[in-house]
Amino acid sequence: MAKLTSGEGRIAVVLLSGGLDSMVVAGLAREAGYRVHALTIDYNQRHRCELAAAAVIAEELGAVRHVILPLDLRQFGGSALTDDIAVPKDGVGTDIPVTYVPARNLVFLSLTLAWAEALGARDIFIGVNALDYSGYPDCRPEFIAGFAELADLATKAGAEGDRFAIHAPLQFLGKADIAREADRLGLDAGMSWSCYDPEPDGRACGQCDSCRLRRAGFAEAGLVDPTSYAA
Repeated sequence: MAKLTSGEGRIAVVLLSGGLDSMVVAGLAREAGYRVHALTIDYNQRHRCELAAAAVIAEELGAVRHVILPLDLRQFGGSALTDDIAVPKDGVGTDIPVTYVPARNLVFLSLTLAWAEALGARDIFIGVNALDYSGYPDCRPEFIAGFAELADLATKAGAEGDRFAIHAPLQFLGKADIAREADRLGLDAGMSWSCYDPEPDGRACGQCDSCRLRRAGFAEAGLVDPTSYAA
């Protein structure tokens, strides 16, 4: 993977979920010289593990500021991550799974854009990828390209010709490549959290889509996954 163009001294707002992908994207932004401002959305998901992971990652990467913004998407439901719906454990399928949170990345990127404009930042980073993922429509390259156009239409900065850049450097990488990038950047993958349905004792379930994709990625990369799995 080619390194990002230098952002030396510029502000970047990184959407930091606490997962492996967002950790690597934040690491890439730091490597490129950006001053990282991290945004984590506390959308009242059914577990808090990702939020704790995001706080650790932001501190480790030396984020200038880390905002954890509350947004109660459990009021809407419609997803196994925000409603009383069982998380699938029978393997990664071809249909959009019930772990899809309606319009989540659209909502989250809109909030990221708002903070970026307030900061005077024009660089936004998000860790979506369109290869090893669960078929979510808001991870597709078409969505990222569409949002970049929308950002310029929806903001004062964009209307005045000061355009935003939506960086999705993992867009065309598989999980093995992402695991290798974490290793290359010297990031402890154990800081990140991927599981959708953790056990009461704090271990990852090992059977949800996200666990399966993570485990397979590390195995393919020939790297040790430091996650403790229940199964």
